[in-house]
Amino acid sequence: MVMSHPVISVVVPAYNTAPFIADTLSSVFSQTITDFEIIVVNDGSPDTPELERAIAPYRERIRYVVQENKGLSAARNTAIAIARGSLIALLDSDDVWEPEYLAHQLEVMRRDELAVVYPDATTFGDPMRAGRRFMDMHPSSGEVTFEALVSGRCNVMVSVLARKDVLVAAGLFDESLRSSEDFDMWLRIAHAGWRIGYHRRSLVGSRLRAGSLSANPISMCQHIVRVFDKAMRELPLTQSQRALVVERRAHFAALLRMHEGKRAFFAGDARTAIDALSEANLHLRRRKLAAAVMAIRVMPGLLLRAYDWRDRFVFKASTR
Repeated sequence: MVMSHPVISVVVPAYNTAPFIADTLSSVFSQTITDFEIIVVNDGSPDTPELERAIAPYRERIRYVVQENKGLSAARNTAIAIARGSLIALLDSDDVWEPEYLAHQLEVMRRDELAVVYPDATTFGDPMRAGRRFMDMHPSSGEVTFEALVSGRCNVMVSVLARKDVLVAAGLFDESLRSSEDFDMWLRIAHAGWRIGYHRRSLVGSRLRAGSLSANPISMCQHIVRVFDKAMRELPLTQSQRALVVERRAHFAALLRMHEGKRAFFAGDARTAIDALSEANLHLRRRKLAAAVMAIRVMPGLLLRAYDWRDRFVFKASTR
């Protein structure tokens, strides 16, 4: 039975995650508090028949919305628009929560008077990276400010608890962004002066899989550059803030060229790879990258075989 006046609305966008969503929903219904509703938004998913079979045992206890495919931002916005709770909990449809997720997030939010609070998370699903902590890979240190987010000193784990009124006042998620839409939101919230906070308790199981948006580094870098361009275009930045954004934009533009160079190399286009990697290293100044460019110039076939051997070895090791 769906609660009519919950405190928290759990927002679960679904797209091609039929094999995982039952575990996701089960983890929500295993919470130590029950004052919540769950809104699942089927974002025009091509696996709709399988998805609906997977959620069938939960249908009477969730709100299920189907829309044409518009992307993650639009799916979240659809759910937020109909949410009955004053708080929004974001949960990807292939991730899972620890039983104390909602209770602890709510406690920290109220204690510290936060607009947004995020926890640590532990990765699973990839044998080579399982068990790694989000905050070890993407640290948070000190106060979460606009500058801290831009510089990478603080990194928001996407499974947050947030005030609905703040998300609405910030303009909701940008539906023109198909990736890094959460980063864009946190920048706008922090710049407006609302408080974002965190704690180091791991309360989320973050699934790593090949089909996830974060698995494409070229797309990720492209969208981060777009977010920085948007910030410079739309936010009233101070001179120092603008300089920081320009610096970080240049860094991610260089990472983008690096990943484009790697893709060209593995596609057999050595000339494009050399140009892209050389351009990237004008900013990154990495010795290994310079060595890779030299190796592509002198012995591209040998380097490709070395990478192939490495990948075969890693795959073999990961299946033992």
